[in-house]
Amino acid sequence: MAKQKHSLKNRDLAELLAVEAEAKEFPAKRALRRAARLAHLWPEEAAELVGRDVPLTELAGVGPYIQKLIGRWLEHPPSIPQRPKIRDEFLALTEAREILASNPSWFSGIRGDLQMHSTWSDGSGSIKEMAEAAEQRGYEYIGVTDHSQGLKIAGGIDAQQLQKQGAEIDALNVSLAAGKKKIRVLRSIELNLNPAGQGDMEGRSLDTLDLVLGCFHSSLRKKEDQTDRYVAALRNPEIQILGHPRGRIYNYRVGLTADWSRVFAVAAELDKAVEIDSYPDRQDLSLDLVRLAAKAGCRISLGTDAHGPGQLRFMEFGAAAALLAKVKRERILNFMTRDELLLWAGRLRAERERFHPREPIKALLRREA
Repeated sequence: MAKQKHSLKNRDLAELLAVEAEAKEFPAKRALRRAARLAHLWPEEAAELVGRDVPLTELAGVGPYIQKLIGRWLEHPPSIPQRPKIRDEFLALTEAREILASNPSWFSGIRGDLQMHSTWSDGSGSIKEMAEAAEQRGYEYIGVTDHSQGLKIAGGIDAQQLQKQGAEIDALNVSLAAGKKKIRVLRSIELNLNPAGQGDMEGRSLDTLDLVLGCFHSSLRKKEDQTDRYVAALRNPEIQILGHPRGRIYNYRVGLTADWSRVFAVAAELDKAVEIDSYPDRQDLSLDLVRLAAKAGCRISLGTDAHGPGQLRFMEFGAAAALLAKVKRERILNFMTRDELLLWAGRLRAERERFHPREPIKALLRREA
């Protein structure tokens, strides 16, 4: 059945652009693929702009050629093909905002962002700049999770750099407190995990941190079941949050497969969190998996994976997914106060010490930090 004129949403246009790209050669292919990705970030529906006679070239990634394509589709809407897994379950910004508008208190209740990067690894903003941007959003805390040493391509930091970064964070928090600012920076890291769920830094290097986010960055195109690697990662005593679990990227990588019900059951059993990485190209966990995680009752962490201050706005994607999946607020870390969050992480560390005890040097390291 044909759609009515101008009925296509940005998410539909993104798929049409992606399909069009498959039939083209470079450089048209590159331009179409880029526009498909950026369509998820357009702040208004393209159809609404056309209705107001606003040029579509005002939208990111849209030039005259793509404007003509979209105009033709809006005038004579084609059917939308079934999305392949590599492009399925991605929200557009306009959709996310519509979902959040149904419950304004949900988004306003978020107290912090638990994944972002600074100039210490591959980010474009200093820790201070990230904190200032978070302060403007009314946050109580942020977790600066720069990459660990094994991920050289992303400027991963080693134990010595991590210690220096911690000193910078401590000094910044003192300054924020003196200025009567609410925001505080948590000492965190995005720990690079190998396929066996092991981190690339010694445990003692992580002892002074408030939170450890563990993520896979290798062997992400395997087709066979990867349940064991996820269970191993969750049972790694050093991490509290499993970040961007599936490892998918829009129209680039479909990510890994697993017995997700079992994975989330283990997370719930251990009281650990799985992340919704809110970066538009990731949106990982995907919406279908967020629903499974909610059913399992495991904790959820929201992080923008921001690589600059302006990207903290990506929280809308993760928050909308959690709301749409009916995740209970009390199961989402970002609704906790800072003290509640640190208490939860502290309990997990205490369990680690109970079952994986270390030498007394841990206390010495904390006193010297």
